[in-house]
Amino acid sequence: MAYYVGIDLGGTNIKAGVVDGEGKLINKLSIKTHAERTMEEIIHDMGQLAADVIKDAGMEVSDIEAIGIGSPGTPDNNEGLLVYSSNLPFNNAPMRKLIREVVDLPVFIDNDANCAAMAEAVAGAAKGTKDSVTITLGTGVGAGVIINGRIYSGFNQAGSEFGHTVLVSGGIKCGCGRKGCFEQYASASALARMTQEAANANPDSVMNRLLEETGHANAKIAFNAMREGDKVAEEVIDRYTDYLADGLANAINTFMPEVLVVGGGVCNEGDPLLIPMREKTMSRPYFGPGVKQTEIRLAQMGNDAGIVGAAMMGMTCVLDGKNGK
Repeated sequence: MAYYVGIDLGGTNIKAGVVDGEGKLINKLSIKTHAERTMEEIIHDMGQLAADVIKDAGMEVSDIEAIGIGSPGTPDNNEGLLVYSSNLPFNNAPMRKLIREVVDLPVFIDNDANCAAMAEAVAGAAKGTKDSVTITLGTGVGAGVIINGRIYSGFNQAGSEFGHTVLVSGGIKCGCGRKGCFEQYASASALARMTQEAANANPDSVMNRLLEETGHANAKIAFNAMREGDKVAEEVIDRYTDYLADGLANAINTFMPEVLVVGGGVCNEGDPLLIPMREKTMSRPYFGPGVKQTEIRLAQMGNDAGIVGAAMMGMTCVLDGKNGK
């Protein structure tokens, strides 16, 4: 059995794990990122964490085929660089070179959302398929596309940014500079904003009491208020699932995946979200008579998606003969 190390680089934590060729997580460790530091210090710690997790698993470096890294931002896997990351002090960071100074293994890099999609394709909700799309609803909308078992990221590895496709022309301004992006209407942050706006406009709504109790808007409040019979909250959820379904249908129409995986904390709401999301989404794609239809499934990999997906991305790079040295 071949083994790989996956590193999930985040703004708060760096996680690493040893993963086998079937996507099974053998061992994992985590440290704080301390993103205020220089890129050299952070990358050195990534390399050390990789070495530590191998040792902690009772293995030697020689037992590992490669290291895969999932990072926010835009990578250059050919050159081993992280070209840019908005949340970390990286600009053309020589990630491969610096990590190999700590642990001498082939190193491959890809976007964290792409790695999450790879994890779902190999070991999660899309296991057994060749073509899938994974959409993650969080602070923004992350997306990863798997075509014929490989990550699709465009010629410059900056592709699959589905959260920055426009859903509402001239709509709410997005951090990317455009107006009306999908993530401004379908992310957990968007739902929190819609909740606050509806509560402000309707003083008698249950949402106002829940907002006072929590001290801030979040993606749970409208669902909780709806469960108490609040019609205003019900309207918020109905509008949110409309936006979400439009964006998901766009993803289906673009890629026609066998499985569309949806994840993120908001999915923990269960049937009040999932039932209307599925019904609305599946009524909108252009399948045509007799055409096989995409199946929508919930993400299964949870917090381990970044580690497993990064390792499996590294595995596919090795299998494709790419040079990570």
